[in-house]
Amino acid sequence: MKAVWKQQVLAQSDATVVVEGNHYFPPDSINRAFFEASDESSFCPWKGTASYYDIVVAGERNPGAAWYYPEALEKARHINGMVAFWRGVEILE
Repeated sequence: MKAVWKQQVLAQSDATVVVEGNHYFPPDSINRAFFEASDESSFCPWKGTASYYDIVVAGERNPGAAWYYPEALEKARHINGMVAFWRGVEILE
């Protein structure tokens, strides 16, 4: 699977985990050159507190377009630290 935005591959892996229709990519599969930490966060009752990244490609910013659970709750431990995408990022096979 590939995560693509503005024709750039943000992440690529054959080991994604699908939760609630979202592909979570292993942390070592993301191209960190396109990721900047965000102050944004959200809470899921069964996964825990999510942290976000802004995606930046060729000077264009996609705020909060990637998220991960740095300390996932017990039921979501299998996605701890893995990165998922939204806000226009395409997930392709």
